[in-house]
Amino acid sequence: MTSVIPKGLGERVRALAGGEVTSRALVEQALERIAETQPTLNAFRRVRAEAALREAAEADRRLAAGERLPLLGVPIAVKDDTDVAGEPTAFGCCGDFPAKAADGEAVRRLRAAGAVIVGKTNTPELGQWPFTEGPAFGDTRNPWNPAYTPGGSSGGAAAAVAAGLVPAALGSDGAGSIRIPAAWTHLIGIKPQRGRISTWPDVESFNGITCMGPLARTVADAALLLHVASGNCEGDLHCPEPVDVLSAVERDPGRLRIALSFKTAFTGTPKKLDPVVRTSVVRLAERLTALGHEVVAAEPRYGLVGLSFLPRATAGLMEWSGRVPDPLLLDVRTRSAARNGRLLGGAALRWARAHEESLQRQVGAIFQRFDVVLSPTTATPPLRIGAMARLSSWQTDRAMIAACPYAWPWNVLGWPAMNVPAGFADPEGTLPLGAQFLGPAGSEPMLISLAAQLEADQRWYERWPSL
Repeated sequence: MTSVIPKGLGERVRALAGGEVTSRALVEQALERIAETQPTLNAFRRVRAEAALREAAEADRRLAAGERLPLLGVPIAVKDDTDVAGEPTAFGCCGDFPAKAADGEAVRRLRAAGAVIVGKTNTPELGQWPFTEGPAFGDTRNPWNPAYTPGGSSGGAAAAVAAGLVPAALGSDGAGSIRIPAAWTHLIGIKPQRGRISTWPDVESFNGITCMGPLARTVADAALLLHVASGNCEGDLHCPEPVDVLSAVERDPGRLRIALSFKTAFTGTPKKLDPVVRTSVVRLAERLTALGHEVVAAEPRYGLVGLSFLPRATAGLMEWSGRVPDPLLLDVRTRSAARNGRLLGGAALRWARAHEESLQRQVGAIFQRFDVVLSPTTATPPLRIGAMARLSSWQTDRAMIAACPYAWPWNVLGWPAMNVPAGFADPEGTLPLGAQFLGPAGSEPMLISLAAQLEADQRWYERWPSL
């Protein structure tokens, strides 16, 4: 049995199947690293140490008996907006939340594939912000530079994967909440097609803008976790046709037409693209051209997509705020957003849902000329811890939009998008940047094939933070 524990998700699956390592060894290492880094990185809200070790022992018994499953014995983390039986789902909030009686459908599928859930990762209150800080759990920090945030709202998941505490994690993305922290921690992050991964016991999440998806160090690992977690159950509102993401990793994408886009959707608030981010995205565009693709500057017609986003987001916040044990413990900004949700959750929300198809036709017109849109994931490098901690609701919204104006329109559309690493903002290599591939409905295989080709050229997975 090997004394070197493999780092990647796929590598661990193969090592377990080959008898080179035990699930107990993998889980013990994960738990040790979580405990060591919790005082500094603070990636986890809940750690299932005893339960995870019991599940690892059972996985080893099954492996010894010859059983093979896609993730049998591998430690995985999930974001604390996802139900895990026996654990509370606090979603970044203060208060005494009851333990859940059953797994959410996505967790059920992970367990069915043999995964060992080692814990639940930190997220800001109700997943609202591109930072992972709050009175319920403190500050979650970036493994590349602890003075900076890993992003949000899947910031704990991103920090855990970037630091090597777990090989992959399941996050969620309602306005870039997978892609933003993936960009700021040098990871692959996939927001799949709406409904690709079930949000049950919710028939949909945040009126359809929020999707679950993987964070991992490599395209193959992200595709594997996406494959395992994908699927629907009776009652799901969105049930897209299945796609094959596993074989896409090895498939040549062919010569694609790629639109290089720096335009942001209208928000009525100021925002400016940092030159270092623009340079990093242009560099990736040049590499894609060198790989044989046609890359042309072109912009989607976003129109007033923001008018559809705001009612869906705030009405979702209003609904979720009703689940907390004591709403008075919520951040004043959360309570303000929930009040807006009460105002916008009627006619405005119905209008937003009714106009979704027309928005898809308007924005999707770009795919008559191009296969993929390449854009920045964020407008700025990672933010410092506490940069938005003392801002008012309006100031927070303006600062958040200024830093992260590129990701959220694809949540309204419900289409696939993924972040890929795009270098670093500083010479020392401690402030990661990202770029995103945006596709039409059901385009996960194409985006994954393109990302895998670029990954083979860039080999970004070879760089690790110095903890």
